[in-house]
Amino acid sequence: MPPGPPHIPVMSRPAATNFRIFGIVSFSMVGMRSTASKVGITSTSSQIAFCSSGRESALFPVGTPRCGVLGGRPQGQARRAVPAFKLIQYRIFALLLVGAHLLADQACATILWSEPGARVVHETGEGVDILGGKVKRDGKAGDALYFKFHVDPISDVASEPYFAGFQLFESGQERLGVGNALEAWGYSAFNTSEMGPSNKVAGEFNLNSAHPEPANLGLFWPYEDVHHDVERTIIFKVQYIPGGDDRVTVWLEPNLGRGATDKNQPEKITTQFKAKATFDQIRLRHDGGGNGWIFSDMAIATSFSDFVVVRFWQTWWFITLAAMSVLVGVGTTVRGVEQRKYRLQLERAEQASALERERARIAQDLHDDLGSSLTRISLLSNLLRADKDNPDQVEAHATKLTQSADQTVRALEEIVWAVRPGSDSLQSLVDYIAHFANELFEGTATRCRLDLPHDLPARPLPPDVRHNIFLIVKEALTNALKHASAREVNVQAKVALGMLEISIQDDGRGFTPPAPKVEGKQHGLVNMRQRAEAIGGMLALQFSPDKGTCIQLKVPLPDRPVAG
Repeated sequence: MPPGPPHIPVMSRPAATNFRIFGIVSFSMVGMRSTASKVGITSTSSQIAFCSSGRESALFPVGTPRCGVLGGRPQGQARRAVPAFKLIQYRIFALLLVGAHLLADQACATILWSEPGARVVHETGEGVDILGGKVKRDGKAGDALYFKFHVDPISDVASEPYFAGFQLFESGQERLGVGNALEAWGYSAFNTSEMGPSNKVAGEFNLNSAHPEPANLGLFWPYEDVHHDVERTIIFKVQYIPGGDDRVTVWLEPNLGRGATDKNQPEKITTQFKAKATFDQIRLRHDGGGNGWIFSDMAIATSFSDFVVVRFWQTWWFITLAAMSVLVGVGTTVRGVEQRKYRLQLERAEQASALERERARIAQDLHDDLGSSLTRISLLSNLLRADKDNPDQVEAHATKLTQSADQTVRALEEIVWAVRPGSDSLQSLVDYIAHFANELFEGTATRCRLDLPHDLPARPLPPDVRHNIFLIVKEALTNALKHASAREVNVQAKVALGMLEISIQDDGRGFTPPAPKVEGKQHGLVNMRQRAEAIGGMLALQFSPDKGTCIQLKVPLPDRPVAG
């Protein structure tokens, strides 16, 4: 190779696409002394440094030279109290970080040297050392090293002839170089101990490629020309042979995905030859036509796997978290579906139970009210027939028969109102109470004053609730009319604090507290209290002889409004 021009310093620029970011993750491992001690962390407040780049991600203990600390709690600063649920999250996160550290640290620790930044190399002559003595091998070495670099050619096949490469030097003497040999006109190695099958100059060896250049129709050369803006990554392995030529294996644009090794690389990108590859320097060189090459992402390691790029979504902890998230999501969905089915079944059961209760109540009302009224009508009709020759008895029986018929009609009307779907609102209940009171006191000497609002909130009332409320009010109004000899009865209703309050007050003669009921005889007041308790309400009575009676009923209202 002809001598290069006088030394021109290597130009450098910041890396655009290859970079490394250093960070720190600090967390408190309260109560995790035993776990921390197993991984070499003895303090309850520990720090783990996080290191990531375009090629790899790893966790290192604080103090590793390749990672820097960007943050952390200063010494002596008081630790804030951590909520229990947050502490659990921190512990889980700490375990994930420690596990990732244990898996990744071993691989990253074998990177002997790296320079991720980019360098523009143009007419460098012999070039300058970029290694700084950090790694070297002499003729006594018997191990293997892996070299990696990325190129973005500015000079290409149109710039030939020129040479460019990543070259090893030992004591100022040229050793193996990989890049573009002067006479090869393609990706190749130079200063080799063998000549490639398609080369014409000793010491040059073309590299096999997955993108060979066409020769003739249907034929291809085994090598690849250098093309501008077509970037390539090259990895070569040197197996050192003490006292002899070293064995070199080169991979042009290898697979660096998860699971990649030097054993499973395609044969079409693999080239093997012998060369002298001992070194104490590495120089980036270019000479001849064109504007040079851009080298970046350079490194030396002891294993091919050190160059394998494992994205975070390919790591075991991410896959584990994803699987757990899927399981949790599926479990939550299944549980939600099962809970919804259970709620629907419960609602159906409650509806069926409510329907059965309503049927039983209607049957009881039909038996008690209509049955007794119709029985009374039947008896009066028989008496009327038996006393047909007695005009006075006929008139008395006819009057009672008319009253019984009116009561039967009213009872039937109450049952129809109670089961009618349009009557399930609070306003419908109050309106029906007003209708009943007007009919009850019509044509009597007792005056009924109604203070019932017309803008009550739209709240639903189940049939049994509104029926029991109505029966309590009906009992109170009937007692005031028939037994109190009242001149005036006041009926008031209002809604306050989610409660329906109904007050019935008369100015009649009142009464004394009733004696205990006789077996087989049901007292009206006892019935009223039982009905109030059945719907979760409260019934209060205020009475005294000759000063009237006041009955107050309070019933809690449901929160759900009536669907509009």
